[in-house]
Amino acid sequence: MNNTMKAVVLEKPTKGSEVKLSDIPIPKVKPGWVLVKIRAFGMNHSEAILREFEIESDYIQKPVIPGIECVGEIADPSDSGWKKGQKAAALMGGMGRSFNGSYAEYALLPVHHVFPVESSLSWEKMAAVPETYFTAWGSLFQSLRLTCDDVLLVRGATCALGYVAIQLAKTSGCRVVGTSHRESKLKLLEAAGCDECILDEGSLQGKVSGLTKALELIGIKTLKDTMMCVEEGAIVCNTGVLGKVYEWDHFDPIKDIPNGVFLTGFYSNYPDENTMRDIFRFLDEHELSPLVGKVYDFKNITEACEALDEGKVKGKIVVRI
Repeated sequence: MNNTMKAVVLEKPTKGSEVKLSDIPIPKVKPGWVLVKIRAFGMNHSEAILREFEIESDYIQKPVIPGIECVGEIADPSDSGWKKGQKAAALMGGMGRSFNGSYAEYALLPVHHVFPVESSLSWEKMAAVPETYFTAWGSLFQSLRLTCDDVLLVRGATCALGYVAIQLAKTSGCRVVGTSHRESKLKLLEAAGCDECILDEGSLQGKVSGLTKALELIGIKTLKDTMMCVEEGAIVCNTGVLGKVYEWDHFDPIKDIPNGVFLTGFYSNYPDENTMRDIFRFLDEHELSPLVGKVYDFKNITEACEALDEGKVKGKIVVRI
């Protein structure tokens, strides 16, 4: 194994067009951590946020390799009990923020956030699963308690997480209503399986009825309106921040949450092995193909970051190494 690797290294706010590969030393293993040879990784909105402004925060280790998820093989198991060459998926827990992440040929990762994968999927398909499917899974089944009898609203559905939520919800048998602020994307939602597709012009009140569950991916910007659109007894899960509003000023839970409506959220920083195994088993049992929007080679990471920033790709962007 060579002593150096290709990686994206950030020290300051960086546009997608400014992202480049550098040659840096391959990290050395230490107790409690494993070295993963990365085969592919998915790209996420939170990584664009990191590059845009979050990197200036004190809690971000700098310089930092971004990337909150990956799939690959164990290159050095250290003291973990893993076997060299074993397939693995890793996500969250500080990846790409508290310690170096996946925009690299190798990553040194804490063993408690690396999970075994038994799958015949290609690396590219497998890379679409960890963060996006874990977040959709947790939002739908843990936070929303989704059942086949529900009518689910996915607000801000034309993003990678939205498409996966639609796929999982439809496979579970419920009715799905999807929204987009672009009329041109309504046909994409219909093709994805939505039973009803709505143009979101800022307010959905009076445009939809019968909602028992709602997955809010735009975030605080539209959350109050979403809560006003659901039925009494409904649950609303705030998971996304596509609206780029990150804090709720002057929030009054008594006045802002309608009577009989329940508000929750999903924070994906704490994946576990059982959930990851359940997700891959669900995909296998239902013969579902993980949703990939476009695949880029690692040498074209600049182009991939530009596509992420500009929202050019329908669905999940995957980078293969």
